[in-house]
Amino acid sequence: MRLDKYLANMKVGSRKEVHKLLKEKRVLVDGQVVLSAKMQLAENANVQVDGKDISYQQYHYFLINKPQGVISATNDPKQKTVLSLLKEEDQYRNLAPVGRLDKDTTGFLLITNNGDLAHQLLSPKKHVEKVYEATVAGMVTAQTIKNFAQGIEMRNGTKFKPGKLELIDQDAEKGTSNVRITISEGKYHQIKRMFLSQSMEVLRLHRLAMGDFWLDESLDFGQYREVSEDEIKEHFGY
Repeated sequence: MRLDKYLANMKVGSRKEVHKLLKEKRVLVDGQVVLSAKMQLAENANVQVDGKDISYQQYHYFLINKPQGVISATNDPKQKTVLSLLKEEDQYRNLAPVGRLDKDTTGFLLITNNGDLAHQLLSPKKHVEKVYEATVAGMVTAQTIKNFAQGIEMRNGTKFKPGKLELIDQDAEKGTSNVRITISEGKYHQIKRMFLSQSMEVLRLHRLAMGDFWLDESLDFGQYREVSEDEIKEHFGY
């Protein structure tokens, strides 16, 4: 990899700023001052800027507690995206959300530039479970729970695989139920449509986990933290 690309990817600065650092003799490779931006780096090269080691990290991971009102996309000319919530120093190239949460859905969302990981987590063959909490208009019954466990078929023929529905509590006066749902698919508006098949409307939907990776309780809506490679391997095995 070219030296200027390496430094730009590691957010040392823009290509223009990197060229300035080189010209000012502030960049060392294996202890030697380097002036050429075109220098091809060896795989184990030691790169320093102003005496600070710049270690290369190919992939970056962020866990965000998605708030309402932002869309799960990389960019949009009219609407705010989840990537816009990242600080400038965390705006690495090719970052994208792993899957999508509806604009009004909150909670666990992983952002990464590791496309292979995203593919693995979203592949229907992998059956990665997603856990949600929801408030629905309607009184969930034992029959509702049984229907979810058996799988649901919509009137238009769309089929949803069995999901685990757990009742947390109910408000008889308001006619609402708080529930936890675990599914292994990720079809468009899936949970909303599953409840719609039971004549219930989802009023609030919040994702808690993906696999056994749970959202940090310390993260408020819109907040995020970096996730290490070790955490990714621990939770997803990749």
